[in-house]
Amino acid sequence: MIVKITSGEKMTGLLSYLQGPGRSNEHTDPHLVAGDPAIMAWHDDNELSHQDAIAIARQIDEPRQVFGTEVREPNYLRNDKGEDVRDSHGKKVRDPIDPWRDANVWHCSLSLHVDEGELTDEKWGVIAQEFMDGMGFTETSGRSPARWAAVRHGVSTKGNDHIHIAASVVREDGTKVDLWRSKKRASELAGELERKHGLAVIASRETGSGERGYHRAEKHRAEREGAPELDRELLARRVRACATASKSEAEFVRRLRGQGLVARPRFASGRSDVVVGYKVAVRPAAGHTPVFYGGGHLAKDLTLPRLRSEWEDSPQASAAAVDEWNAARRDLPTVRVGRESQELDPKLLDRATADIGKWNAYLRSIPLEDRGQWARAAGRTAGVFAAWSAKVEPTPGPLAAAARQLARSAQLPAHRAYRAPKGTMSAGGAALIVMQTSGHLPKCVSAMLLLRQLMKAMEAIADAHRASGELHRALDIEYSVRTELTQSRWSVPDSARGEVRMTMQDDTSTSTLTPEQEKLRRLVALDSAAPPSEAVRRPVLPIPAPLDPSPRTHAGRDRTRGNDGNER
Repeated sequence: MIVKITSGEKMTGLLSYLQGPGRSNEHTDPHLVAGDPAIMAWHDDNELSHQDAIAIARQIDEPRQVFGTEVREPNYLRNDKGEDVRDSHGKKVRDPIDPWRDANVWHCSLSLHVDEGELTDEKWGVIAQEFMDGMGFTETSGRSPARWAAVRHGVSTKGNDHIHIAASVVREDGTKVDLWRSKKRASELAGELERKHGLAVIASRETGSGERGYHRAEKHRAEREGAPELDRELLARRVRACATASKSEAEFVRRLRGQGLVARPRFASGRSDVVVGYKVAVRPAAGHTPVFYGGGHLAKDLTLPRLRSEWEDSPQASAAAVDEWNAARRDLPTVRVGRESQELDPKLLDRATADIGKWNAYLRSIPLEDRGQWARAAGRTAGVFAAWSAKVEPTPGPLAAAARQLARSAQLPAHRAYRAPKGTMSAGGAALIVMQTSGHLPKCVSAMLLLRQLMKAMEAIADAHRASGELHRALDIEYSVRTELTQSRWSVPDSARGEVRMTMQDDTSTSTLTPEQEKLRRLVALDSAAPPSEAVRRPVLPIPAPLDPSPRTHAGRDRTRGNDGNER
């Protein structure tokens, strides 16, 4: 269940919108499913008219009007694209003229995944009541209740069943509802309600492994500009590729700039020689302002402290990094030229394949229940895919999709992240090779071998998810392996398989095979090999079998208009 909370100042405006046709005329049969006793006694669950919506809004807002209670929150600046304006430290900037805004209206939407179908009004009513009890709006909080109403008006344009809760932040006695960390409380409460009512449980909410969200304005900008993906997604993939291929922070900065990104450092307060963070942006067209994203806003494992744990750590390396950051800040040429400027021979793909083979051997040593190490492994493997994508995919393709799937598995809070000892396998060499190979990577057996080794690593990571009970994550990764990557232009063609079979039938010994035939033989052998983390290789905890989803009835409302109970 997805929870979204916003605040506003006009209750009549919110209820009018919920009762109205919607932005795409998607609202049908708006009606109440729950609310405080007084509102439900007057309006029950009849279809709402515009007059009803105004009356309910005024009734909810009455305590605030009577007591004159003010509810304010910081008023942050937004640009003409609807995005937050941030200062040089990445913090949101308040409006200097009007630093505070009215926030007496609390608006929360509870939405199911489209695959979950629809719930009955009665079920939604119970969920809404328990949710508001848990959020402290009702008398169960031990204080005077606040007025609220839950509206249902059909599914969204994407087919999601949902409700909207409109509530006053002012209680019946004129005091305010405590909204400190309300979004975190709402998320925790949603998890409890999912388990209690048999809804799909969002595991990432409990493990803290969810992706960073994006603002609606980002999506609209990408659609307006005809971009194939959000800037946030492109930046996260490029930053991950550069970080994985680099062995020092200075090299990382140079790689970012070499990828055409605008990079800026964030210095410690009052210092010009200590960098504590960074932000990046896609280089804009002439006359446009770049839109920056901090590393932590791209992904939890792309913050500067997390990235530094994989790089050289010495006074000399720190000084070199500061020099490169200062050059980037002033848009000056790089201070030094490093290994990132070299073009590599495509024959080194065999070296990259061998490196990933060693990486897969390292994955065998990771206990399946060690979430921190597997998150690191997923992030580093995603970096190799991201580096390969940066080299050969002008627009996001199968390699970019694989990088994103694995990056999702790398999202852990900082306190749960695994700090690898120096000298631990990192897969950085393979990322460097695929990122710097001269020309376009050929459609050859070497590239197929490399892809197959990377697919084995993905299968191992999927096994780790399955062992820890994260079945949805495992299935997502396996789907990426079996569909997008298997059908990519670097996958093993049927002709290659047939060639190997014929060769092995004609030659009783592999000593007569040509180097290319030997590679094909290894490739087909890899296809039939077990993934690195196959359970039989070492004892592990029993893996529970996938559970069939419990059957749910999607009964609608038994009425002559609107939701009439028919199956959709």
